Amino acid sequence: MSTALPRRGIPDATVARLPDYLRVLTAMSARGIPSTSSEQLAAAVGVRSAKVRKDLSHLGNHGVRGVGYDVANLSMKIAAELGQAREWPVVIVGMGNLGRALAAYGGLASRGLRVIGLFDHDDAIAGQRVAGLPIRPMADLDSVARDADVIGVIATPGPSAKEAADALVAAGVTSILNFAPGSLAVPDEVELRKVDLATELQILAVHKQQRYAEVSRDVPLAGVAP
Repeated sequence: MSTALPRRGIPDATVARLPDYLRVLTAMSARGIPSTSSEQLAAAVGVRSAKVRKDLSHLGNHGVRGVGYDVANLSMKIAAELGQAREWPVVIVGMGNLGRALAAYGGLASRGLRVIGLFDHDDAIAGQRVAGLPIRPMADLDSVARDADVIGVIATPGPSAKEAADALVAAGVTSILNFAPGSLAVPDEVELRKVDLATELQILAVHKQQRYAEVSRDVPLAGVAP
């Protein structure tokens, strides 16, 4: 099953920036702007122009000297690379606070993703609706996922993640995004990506500490000449 993963060895960091480029290009197209430059894209996205040029070169698009990038053509290339030439169905397993927030997140539709099923191990909440969709028991997962060629999302607590992953794999899901803490083992043919919120926050904390340390080194001690 193909997802919005790079097809030609495109770095993950570049793939992560493509939706931002597409958002800016879509806004430009709506304003009737026919072409743009790497400098304009860089300013709108918040990166350096050299990074924009390198990112877009992975798509085989180097722009035209003195003209820049054709907005419509570049938009189509990025949308195709992100898999937005078609709509990708998504199922979410785990209807706690995180799962409900993901189900209600309106930004998925603009990325070519449509949530078609919500599932939870707790049969007591089956039938409750989130963002217009009913929460289904896990017993229904196979019939929904196998027929729809879906992307699976695990939003369960850590102890339940393995059971959720096993159920998704058993239903034929070969692309899984895991928000649960801990590691999961899946078959080689299954693409598993992990989002560890605690780790990402810890990385930000380390970066902040490094900045504070740099500032402290630059501030002279009281009574000591610089």
